[in-house]
Amino acid sequence: MKSQFANLSLALTLFISPLSLSPVGAAELATIQQRGKIVIAVKDNLRPLGFRDERGELRGLEIDMARKLAEELLGSAEAVVLKPVSNEARLEEVMEGEVDLAIAHLTATPARARLVHFSRYYYLNSTTFVTLNPDLDSLNDLQGLKVAVLKQSRTIPTVRHAMPNIQLLGVESYQEALEKLETGEVAVFAGDRAVLVGWVQDYPQYRLIPVNLGMSPLSIALPKGRQQSELYLRVNRAIAQWETSGWLPQRREYWGLDW
Repeated sequence: MKSQFANLSLALTLFISPLSLSPVGAAELATIQQRGKIVIAVKDNLRPLGFRDERGELRGLEIDMARKLAEELLGSAEAVVLKPVSNEARLEEVMEGEVDLAIAHLTATPARARLVHFSRYYYLNSTTFVTLNPDLDSLNDLQGLKVAVLKQSRTIPTVRHAMPNIQLLGVESYQEALEKLETGEVAVFAGDRAVLVGWVQDYPQYRLIPVNLGMSPLSIALPKGRQQSELYLRVNRAIAQWETSGWLPQRREYWGLDW
């Protein structure tokens, strides 16, 4: 698995360049330091990456990372403005300089890398399965069963590739998937591992099947431009240090995102 991670990290560096043209309004590191605050786009409805707890406080792996990055760059974990964003607005907020960067469940892809710059990954996401059935433990156990998937999601080709003859049922939302699982119309729901980890935390009667298909790197999105290169380098250096020091693996484990 480690060699796969290393190969993926190398592949990412090949299609991402920090020296592209910069969007208007993107703040340089010196400007951020002079301001004394870093503005970071985050999720507030996606356990365990970024969500609000019972007191309305933002929590999660990506929230921990945002505060840790503020500490690295500005000397205080409180020197951060957390700006919740929708999936549709994540890249736009970075490109238009509304935020300094985004830590918001963003998968680094070649198409997106034409718009923003991506850091090294901080979590390798995958496709996995959630079920109520305690006897399902492998892909072989899923043969002949009906599996729910979100319509038009990247999960569909991933599952089809692993199990060409599987029965898939498209659903419009996670809520619809939950309803079909509860009624027994489907036995399993396939989806984004980071999201399904949160599902099991919200609904502990469910369990993840110990199968991970494909790898999708979650990365920090930053503005493009030569003047952003120092910020990019500092962010990448911070992630590398968190990994080697054990802080990032520990936080992933704390939030249930260890493999």
